[in-house]
Amino acid sequence: MAATTTATFDLTAVPEGLAGIEQLRTYLLTEDASVSTDADVLKSRESAITQLTAALVKQGDAAGLSALLQQLRPFFNAVPKAKAAKIVRSIIDSISQVPNSTDLQIQVCVEQIAWAVTEKRAFLRQRIELRLGSLYLERKLYQEALALIGTLLSEVKKLDDKLLLVDIYLLESKVQHVLRNLAKARSSLTAARQAANTIYVPLLLQAEIDLMSGILSAEEKDFKTAFSYFYEGFEQYSALNDDKAVHLLKYMLLCKIMVSEASDVPGIVSGKAGLKYMGPGVEAMKAVAKASQDRSLSAFQAVLAAHPEELTADELINGHLTNLYDTLLEQNLVRLIEPFSRVEIAHVAKLISLPTARVENKLSQMILDKKFCGTLDQGAGCLEVFPARKADTVYPVALDVVESLGNVVDTLFKRSLKIVAV
Repeated sequence: MAATTTATFDLTAVPEGLAGIEQLRTYLLTEDASVSTDADVLKSRESAITQLTAALVKQGDAAGLSALLQQLRPFFNAVPKAKAAKIVRSIIDSISQVPNSTDLQIQVCVEQIAWAVTEKRAFLRQRIELRLGSLYLERKLYQEALALIGTLLSEVKKLDDKLLLVDIYLLESKVQHVLRNLAKARSSLTAARQAANTIYVPLLLQAEIDLMSGILSAEEKDFKTAFSYFYEGFEQYSALNDDKAVHLLKYMLLCKIMVSEASDVPGIVSGKAGLKYMGPGVEAMKAVAKASQDRSLSAFQAVLAAHPEELTADELINGHLTNLYDTLLEQNLVRLIEPFSRVEIAHVAKLISLPTARVENKLSQMILDKKFCGTLDQGAGCLEVFPARKADTVYPVALDVVESLGNVVDTLFKRSLKIVAV
């Protein structure tokens, strides 16, 4: 009788909103899933779970999704483990769609890992542990993430699950990159690529690998290589209609700006791919390219102030634009002080429209870095600029002559010792 009731339940008649949620929850929890293994009944219940999950996401009820995982455990015992794993991971993914639910996701993952260990569901446990590692990264719990990755990695290596290995190595590379351990980040990414070369890799995962490769190349100042990786990732994300494609496009434009090829930016943006993702982020990068091409500090600062969400909120873009700003500032200062042998720092600050203290600090840094020859007279508030020193060729040659003479004397001394000994 219970199987008949379940099979005849009309999901299309379920209303929207809270009433529909309660109706679906009642349908799923009042029927004893463990007593029925009928294929139609199980399929109906799977559809009901999908519909209830979507409704709870729409209501923003992350706690309801968490409770649903606990309440459906009898049903998970009635279906194949692979099917149960798919449903569990789907519900966890649905929780992530609710804003500000990261802490709850961590709690849910820990609970589901404990349940998977009890039920001896190793496949599901490993995937949830990988998800937990990603959440630790998001919450900046880096040591916890690395500890979890280390344990998981040693276990999965024995199983030789190549696809899962790729995911784990890629996550480890991301964590090490955030910790600024670029050598280990590159090593983990190389291991991920080696594992990926032996299997078929889904397009989305390949795009993530290319994205990480581009980020690490950019960190190493190899912007031409980074551009090629970002381009590959952009095409893959674009083929999947993924929103991350616009971020890859911005990174491509950033690479062009950083290698002083800002003139190429309008051509990329006006192309078919660029027009598809035209928006505030791309417009902001166009403005940065224009300011860089004009070598205008005021325009550069105005762009950063006008587009904080598109530029400064992105750590990768913000870091490289900070370096670009410093480079532009140095170039402008060198150009301004070039006609002078002695100039007031306040005058230079007025010409470049920056605070005097900021200009003084930058000039002292440039002198220490030997960007030009000079000294700061802080008592008078002036900068003294000296002519660039020419390389002296006399002293190096003299040192070579002295060294050769020293070798000759040492040789003669050794010979004299031999003669005395005889």
